[in-house]
Amino acid sequence: KQWYQRRVAITAGDEVMMCIKPGQHGSTFGGNPLGCKIAMTAMDVLENEGLYDNALKMGDLLMGELRKLPEDVVELVRGRGLFCGVVIKETERFNAWEVCMKLRDAGLLAKPTHGHIVRFTPPLVINQEEMEQCTSIICDTISSFL
Repeated sequence: KQWYQRRVAITAGDEVMMCIKPGQHGSTFGGNPLGCKIAMTAMDVLENEGLYDNALKMGDLLMGELRKLPEDVVELVRGRGLFCGVVIKETERFNAWEVCMKLRDAGLLAKPTHGHIVRFTPPLVINQEEMEQCTSIICDTISSFL
């Protein structure tokens, strides 16, 4: 049973498509047989090694823990699967960059984006023990800003 299609098409209305001029849009691997075979093999690995299911399960664990973070520091938690982010309340005392620096010092890398969001993107192969260790670091670090 395959959960993906091996063909891809992109469509858009005239409002978008008429803005693109010749030479403005291209694809490094578009139509490349080797690139297509690599993509197909990557999709097989995602399915055969259960990485999609693991991303959903570990993402639920991550999101559940992120939603417990103190509202005095975190305005909003959002994401899907293992692609999650927290919106940090910017104050004179802290911002997303400072949160990421403290996370780094505690052994966890995260990316500040748009000045007030901390993005978490753990690897697809993360297991429950590793995720629990990550969420512990996140909770302790965020709580240190109270």
